[in-house]
Amino acid sequence: MNTPSRRILVAEDEQNIRDMVVLNLAATGADIVQATNGAEAWETYLAEEGEFDLALLDIMMPELDGLELAQRIREQNPRIGIIFLSAKSQEDDKVQGLLSGADDYITKPFSPSELRARVESVLRRVNMPAPAKSPSSVLQSGEFLLDMRGRWLKRNGARIELTNIELALMELFMQNPGKELSRVEIFAEVWGDASFADAKIVDVNVRRLRLKIEDDPSNPQRIATVWGQGYKFSD
Repeated sequence: MNTPSRRILVAEDEQNIRDMVVLNLAATGADIVQATNGAEAWETYLAEEGEFDLALLDIMMPELDGLELAQRIREQNPRIGIIFLSAKSQEDDKVQGLLSGADDYITKPFSPSELRARVESVLRRVNMPAPAKSPSSVLQSGEFLLDMRGRWLKRNGARIELTNIELALMELFMQNPGKELSRVEIFAEVWGDASFADAKIVDVNVRRLRLKIEDDPSNPQRIATVWGQGYKFSD
């Protein structure tokens, strides 16, 4: 994460937390842009024409909350990384935050090391270089065609817009048809650091992916739940 071109939008109304986040991420060489509330963050995002790799958003902010802000940003840019910072730790709050478009969720209070690790994990997906053009960069399973070089998924020729995390999930599943993958395995492969593994983050991102690729997400045929373990993809 030592590439100065990495730009991060930090929207947090509590100054002490915002200062800690900015200090730690700026030390990695990232270019940090700060906002003190959601409305200011949205105005900044538009003024900068969305030129950000990652947005760290507090959920409870005045004028415009982080959930609405994340939805607006995600509509503008499906590839940007989004991480929520919040004192809320209840499962329902995590689900709501992740379904609004976030890739990860960090509960306050958090350590600088956890912050850097989870930011690095999401940025790694955002800035992942396209693989060299080769048969292995293109995967096909039934009606699905996944091109990791072009970063797109098509179903019967129609393109499906996915976030970077959803693309990584789809790649992992299509590379392992019929294999039972535990939530810890999935987290380690997609988010990159199993020490911070969170089953809820995996579950909600899989749920978002199902909403985009399954005919009936409530009765999934391609990504099946392996109860008590994780998931299995059927080709």
